[in-house]
Amino acid sequence: MSRANAIYPADRVTLREVGLRDGLQIAKSQPTTQAKIAWLEAELAAGVRHFEIGSFLPATRFPQFADIAEMVAAGERLNIHSAALTLNERGAEAAVQTAIREMVCVISATEEHSQANTRRSREAAVELVGKVTAMRDARAPDTLVNAGISMALGCSISGDVDPEEVVRLAAACIEAGADIVGIADTVGYAGPKAVGALCARMQKLCGDQPFIIHLHDTRGMGVANAAAALDNGARVIDASLGGLGGCPFAPGATGNAVFEDIVFLSETMGFTTGIDLERLKEVRRIAEEAMPYDEFHGALHRAGPPKNADWQTKSLV
Repeated sequence: MSRANAIYPADRVTLREVGLRDGLQIAKSQPTTQAKIAWLEAELAAGVRHFEIGSFLPATRFPQFADIAEMVAAGERLNIHSAALTLNERGAEAAVQTAIREMVCVISATEEHSQANTRRSREAAVELVGKVTAMRDARAPDTLVNAGISMALGCSISGDVDPEEVVRLAAACIEAGADIVGIADTVGYAGPKAVGALCARMQKLCGDQPFIIHLHDTRGMGVANAAAALDNGARVIDASLGGLGGCPFAPGATGNAVFEDIVFLSETMGFTTGIDLERLKEVRRIAEEAMPYDEFHGALHRAGPPKNADWQTKSLV
């Protein structure tokens, strides 16, 4: 069994809660470390097991992630699967000195966004995946390397993106050593048809290995796009509590797909998540109190699950 299959089994849907990383990138509020850990603890009690908990970035520029070492330690104490962003070699070097379980590298689907985001070419970004993998092999052999392809479904700078180019980059990342690759609709550019078609191509590329789909709800397509992804082989989906988040380097970007809504979607499509929607209300209360200046979203939170109806269907996988 591969590293990725051990963490993200192909016979079920895994939902990664990215609120503590992507959700905090452009947040107006900065929750305390204690509030973040309470968030983790409550979400774990609700059945969530996979989290992005921060980024290995300079604390002077990104103070919201200055406590990444404490968050990693909390994740280990709670025995969650923790992931964090490693945008460069310095971040990767810091990451391998911790017990983080997944290092996330970012490759842009377009050259224009790659230069604007990280000031490096796409090919240099793929080379960085190889360097991070070598660091992992030498220092932290049990850690996953995740290569996420941003702007994979449309770029706010250069427009439409050729799906074949996305698949080429994904294949290059796998060749460089990535254990798992992801595709991101970073600015909510796409609709279900495009998402489904790209996921089908990714499934063909990855075979029995999982891949990740990371969705934003910029234009209200988050749930529809997640359904299309599930229908076309995606089994790992990113979403954030209350739809928090966005990309600071992407003009016009708004929040992620709403985690609670994606849980509900998955269950109604026949994929058992093991996540208790009622208990997620307590997580949201903790997050809202810690982030009073930020807007939370979600249709499920407003209306609740249907009453007196068997909306949780028997698993089809």
